[in-house]
Amino acid sequence: MNTETVTAGQVMSRVLVAVKAEESPLLAWELMRQAGVHHLPVVDGSHVLGILTREELAASWSGGPHEQSARRVRDLLRRGRRPSVRPDTPLAKVAAVMLDAGVDAVPVISAHGPVGLITARDVLAAVAGRVSDAQERGEVVTGMFRLEPVQPPRG
Repeated sequence: MNTETVTAGQVMSRVLVAVKAEESPLLAWELMRQAGVHHLPVVDGSHVLGILTREELAASWSGGPHEQSARRVRDLLRRGRRPSVRPDTPLAKVAAVMLDAGVDAVPVISAHGPVGLITARDVLAAVAGRVSDAQERGEVVTGMFRLEPVQPPRG
């Protein structure tokens, strides 16, 4: 594969694990743990507000479960520029966007909202020629999963 012609859509992770902006850091931590991910897009409807990393979440941790339940992940997002790329963005441009913003993951956004996520590991895999054929043919269906808390019935 010629890395000069590779696009974001070919290397992105197509199954997104995301958390709603109003959810708690406690829920975000559990979602990351259960899904085995280090980057969690924070969404408000079909808009990605930013990417929360496991390191940022751990660094912001204070207090116990009760204190964490009262906070919102929206408030943990870095202020400033929140970069994203489109599926047709060339890989070199994706890498430049990540470097310029000082981030190691960017969401891939289409006209309908988020469709994937690219991490520094994905970029390295593409440069090493390790993009799978399934990704090149677009056989993986994009999906977004959100963990919804279930409250026990009152009464």
